[in-house]
Amino acid sequence: MEPYDLFEYDVLIIGAGGAGLRAAISAREAGCNVGVICKSLLGKAHTVMAEGGVAAALGNMTSLDGSKEPDNWQVHFVDTMKGGGFLNNWRTVEIFAKEAPERVLELEQYGAVFDRTPEGKIAQRPFGGHKYRRLNHVGDRTGLELIRTLQDKAVGVGMNVHMEVVLTKLLKEGDRVVGGFGYYRETGKLVVFRAKAIVMATGGWGRMFKYTSNSWEGTGDGLMMGYAAGAELLDLEMVQFHPTGMVWPPGMRGILVTEGVRGEGGILRNSKGERFMFNPDYTPALYKGQFAETPEEAARWLDDKKNNRRPPELLPRDVVARAIYREVEAGRGSEHGGVYLDVTHRGAAYIKRKLPSMYEQFHALGNVDITKEPMEVYPTIHYTMGGIRVTPEECASTVPGLFAAGEVAGGLHGANRLGGNSLSDIIVFGKRAGDAAAAFAKQTTLGNIDESQITEELALLMSPLVDKGGESPYAIHQDLQEEMQKNCMIARTEEGLNHALEAILSLQQRAKHLSIGGDRRFNPGWHAARDVRFMLRTSEIIVRCALQRKESRGAQWRLDYPKLDNEHWGKFNLVAWKNGEQAQIEARPLDPLPDRLQALVEEQK
Repeated sequence: MEPYDLFEYDVLIIGAGGAGLRAAISAREAGCNVGVICKSLLGKAHTVMAEGGVAAALGNMTSLDGSKEPDNWQVHFVDTMKGGGFLNNWRTVEIFAKEAPERVLELEQYGAVFDRTPEGKIAQRPFGGHKYRRLNHVGDRTGLELIRTLQDKAVGVGMNVHMEVVLTKLLKEGDRVVGGFGYYRETGKLVVFRAKAIVMATGGWGRMFKYTSNSWEGTGDGLMMGYAAGAELLDLEMVQFHPTGMVWPPGMRGILVTEGVRGEGGILRNSKGERFMFNPDYTPALYKGQFAETPEEAARWLDDKKNNRRPPELLPRDVVARAIYREVEAGRGSEHGGVYLDVTHRGAAYIKRKLPSMYEQFHALGNVDITKEPMEVYPTIHYTMGGIRVTPEECASTVPGLFAAGEVAGGLHGANRLGGNSLSDIIVFGKRAGDAAAAFAKQTTLGNIDESQITEELALLMSPLVDKGGESPYAIHQDLQEEMQKNCMIARTEEGLNHALEAILSLQQRAKHLSIGGDRRFNPGWHAARDVRFMLRTSEIIVRCALQRKESRGAQWRLDYPKLDNEHWGKFNLVAWKNGEQAQIEARPLDPLPDRLQALVEEQK
């Protein structure tokens, strides 16, 4: 057995984004010894991509329909359930909506600096699918402020951080997880972590698509480690396409254009100059009558006048993404294959104050001055609603000792996430996962490490360095991206999904024989070889779930099944788990809404 470094913790947290850091704070405050693993560097988490704000019903500002009633958790609950196509776990959403305000105020106590109203309260902006101005924000850099705040607090309470460490396997003793195995990215030296409890907080997985806002870390490592350890996965077909990613220049395609642009009054136009979101064919029945029906009515909304309705650009993300796709497919796209997002009417001073990152991003990367000309945008892979199936209260997976929080966990967002709910998700359930992991750790002891599990994983890691004449992991990754982008993106069909599945299974066979040059030191090809295997299995499950769900709901848009099927598929989640070498998938009934929450839904109608 090759020598390895060994670390021991009460609670091991894999991932140092907002969910991981909030879990670390809770576990440390509970008196546990905590280790945090970063695939990259501390502070470089995908949390920073959530730019527009953190959703929480503080009730600091008026509703978008002119109501004098303050915002509350009940309305946030209904908005989230409706946005998720009612595939959400209702108890998870209830906890989330109730606890989000407290967690946001806690961030302020930690030192977060939010934008303010004239009265000195935290300022809130509107976002797609939210009835109220609910997104507490720091310009368009909210995620960055959140990660800075949580990082400072977590360092202060005393976590131990292991940067540029890649874990590739969870170690088990019987049914329980007892640690993790991986290596240092720089040297390839092996490392083992023993832990009484593990919190998975590794974020999402967008890198199997050609155009994505996700950075290089988003390869599904945490999801697949949990899956391999026996955790159940929930609703993996639900992958969110953010309506507005950069289109130009080509090298920047897919980079996020925050929904905050539309929240601050940005409007979408096609190549004919038409504000196409007013097309009634683009508004689902679920939202009819709730949004502005004329440009004049939408314009009044900008002035905060009463009795006006949100502009249709602020429909939920899945709705806007489909509309943009249909405009481009109909030949009404922009010069570079997207549509135009125009905020120039708000004025240069306003734009630079409210959207400083967007101004700088387009100016630096595309030589576009968004105070004078529109942006070109097109949907980009941004977020994953599905993930490891966990309990609402404790964020516990189906594997003893393994907890999950944030984007890697499923259940909260259903078929489509509302903008801003991601940041409140990570602080609400990051805290709960940390609390639960600490409680679990205090009731158990460190388990034993089975070195045969390490030997098996090490052989897989080393095979690309040993095998000669095999495939390049980069070539397989490129082929996977092309296939997923073509046949498993916004518009899906049985024919396209079957083609994707066949291609993925073929790529999995090719990936059994990978070859790279050099050794483990400073070798990105070696990292890519393990990443691509994670992505191939994740992609297979996404496609299999998309094939099985024969309806259109949220992020799942089947051209051959274009309608909601509330009589059947509206009552089921899709759950996947590892059965030998195969992925087993079944439709599992949703828990029905209790009467007290069903009454809230009826009221909001």
